[in-house]
Amino acid sequence: MKLAIIAFTRAGCMFTKRIRDAYEQKGNTCVCLCKGRDAAEWGIPMLEGSLKEWTGNMFRECDSLLFIGAAGIAVRAIAPFVASKASDPAVLVMDEQGHFVISLLSGHLGGANALTREIAALVGAVPVITTATDAGGRFSVDDFARRENLHLDSLSLAKEVAADILEQRTIGLYSDFEVVGQIPPELSIQKKDGLGISISVDETYDPFPRTLHLVPRIAVLGIGCKRGTPVERIEALVEQVLLQNQLSKQAIARVASIDLKKEEPGLLAFCAAWKLPFQTYTARELEAVECEGGFSESAFVRQITGVGNVCERSALLAAGRKKLFQPKTAGDGVTVAIALEEYTVNFG
Repeated sequence: MKLAIIAFTRAGCMFTKRIRDAYEQKGNTCVCLCKGRDAAEWGIPMLEGSLKEWTGNMFRECDSLLFIGAAGIAVRAIAPFVASKASDPAVLVMDEQGHFVISLLSGHLGGANALTREIAALVGAVPVITTATDAGGRFSVDDFARRENLHLDSLSLAKEVAADILEQRTIGLYSDFEVVGQIPPELSIQKKDGLGISISVDETYDPFPRTLHLVPRIAVLGIGCKRGTPVERIEALVEQVLLQNQLSKQAIARVASIDLKKEEPGLLAFCAAWKLPFQTYTARELEAVECEGGFSESAFVRQITGVGNVCERSALLAAGRKKLFQPKTAGDGVTVAIALEEYTVNFG
């Protein structure tokens, strides 16, 4: 997590340092500034330039923003940059005396509500959370999606789910995965009519007349290719394989290959275009991978890379599994295989 904090008084600077130190110890990145003369006393840089410019930059670069000062300052600062609950960072406000921490923006998808509780506990403040489902202690589908790393395919349907829950209507639940923990009383696996939630890597399957799809980001693409293969060929085969397997693009978590391909322009361009992390392994690491049913080996690939199969072994190693979701598919100098990370739906 990358957290930006700005304070406006001496007391605010003190809390800034306290919060920064605590979150950096957890491995997070904190960008801290103080708008005032007291910054140096606490080892915090002073704001240079306008608050509006700083806020705009932090909106683009950070996951969360914390304003330590008046709520009005924060509201005016973020107003020009608020766009969508799907993309806005979490925004919090804390008074300079540390009495209250307020979840101001992106309470669920952005994680502001959870962060509000964390920071309030850290400084001994009262968390102020105004989203209706949280205030009423009810199930929140967008908060659940954020916590379980699920892609929401429709914000409008998510709003309807929230509205129905507040009106005490039961929402249907379907899952392709094992469910652990107690299912919230607002959801029912027996209900088949009306509006429901589907947890699946397949966005084309509608178990309800009106289905909100929650897609787990658990698919790993193992990709091999000839040197100089253009990004268009890689993309074409990936899209073909996804379509054949009814696997949502939103389910892809990462791409994996052999380290010989770590600078391959076509692969790097594909990962950049699809906004996917790219990890590579040595031939020795790939050779040690096991697969239920064995691999589709190639003597030519072994001669070039030192291992008889790149895509299947890469996918399994990155997913931490021994079973493929989709074995190797080859076409036009590209090979693609898919493995799914282990996943359970956790309501605990």
